[in-house]
Amino acid sequence: MIKTSFLPCKTLKFPLAKVEGSRQLKCKGPRMELTLVQPDDWHLHLRDGELLQAVVPHSANHFGRAIVMPNLKPPVTTTAAAVTYRESILKALPTGSNFNPLMTLYLTDSTSPDEIKLASCSKVVFAVKLYPAGATTNSQDGVTDLFGRCLPVLEQMVEHNMPLLVHGEVTDPSVDVFDREKVFIDTVLRPLIQRLPKLKVVMEHITTMDAVRFVESCEEGFVAATVTPQHLLLNRNALFQGGLQPHNYCLPVLKREIHRQAIVSAVTSGSKRFFLGTDSAPHERRRKECPCGCAGIYNAPVALALYAKVFEEAGALDRLEAFTSLNGPDFYGLPRNTSKIKLIKTSWKVPESFSFSFGDIIPMFAGETLEWQASSS
Repeated sequence: MIKTSFLPCKTLKFPLAKVEGSRQLKCKGPRMELTLVQPDDWHLHLRDGELLQAVVPHSANHFGRAIVMPNLKPPVTTTAAAVTYRESILKALPTGSNFNPLMTLYLTDSTSPDEIKLASCSKVVFAVKLYPAGATTNSQDGVTDLFGRCLPVLEQMVEHNMPLLVHGEVTDPSVDVFDREKVFIDTVLRPLIQRLPKLKVVMEHITTMDAVRFVESCEEGFVAATVTPQHLLLNRNALFQGGLQPHNYCLPVLKREIHRQAIVSAVTSGSKRFFLGTDSAPHERRRKECPCGCAGIYNAPVALALYAKVFEEAGALDRLEAFTSLNGPDFYGLPRNTSKIKLIKTSWKVPESFSFSFGDIIPMFAGETLEWQASSS
């Protein structure tokens, strides 16, 4: 245990306390600084090609590792494909970067148990992603028969202690889009946990009070959840204020304010069941601002600043490090990072856009002023 040291500072809004782990907080005159074990991003979309080249530096600047989602075209369904994709990510990294992409496989009805054995031995693949067919971007090849054709694969995952990462929405068109997470929990996830209680499951990018309650009801160490900046800071009003806001459109879609509040309470409570997963999902501007805009919010450049904002407003900055840096590796059974990163309380303006040869990417909170900024320690 390390004591937290303070200098007089009017901006400090939480009680003086001893803090677990290696985080240190200081106030230097009017400026507050946080030093954290370097965070990891346990849910990240890096795409491929020109888009990969454009966005990977933003994540590599802040995060030590990231679970990289496999929903490319074609999807990453084999260990060999995951190895190839990882090599392309490494080639796109800035010079001197130590960023470590942790790869995933895209689960399909035809995935074999032998592929799980290969993945487990690869030291490259760390999880398998479940997309219900048609649930989100590039999910058309996803699962249609989880409890039938996929069951032998899930049983093999239990044997190899490989987590299943779940996009938790049903795709039945008769189910209201705002209810799809709750219905998925009741009809798919709860029966799955009952059938395979030792399967490690991460419910990705949770959006509802129902998901919080479900995760909290499960055995700790076997079911956890990632939480995004957007679902901590925005409710569904953000989709429509001042006109339709395509850059606030993501899947699962933003929910009511009561759900946002429930998620904030869960992640700032100190629970080990919740950890950082940005779901940063870049799309070129023209693919967002069009008659059928893509789902996805690009938050990689601002994610740490936004998480700090949430924890500060909740009076829980002393619990930020566990959420960003400790709970994730502990759940995955990986060592915690030894490097550090510094968050400085200083105002800065988010760029209106990031421009590349193929077009523009609009970041979350584009053009707005944030109060925390990340830098290497």
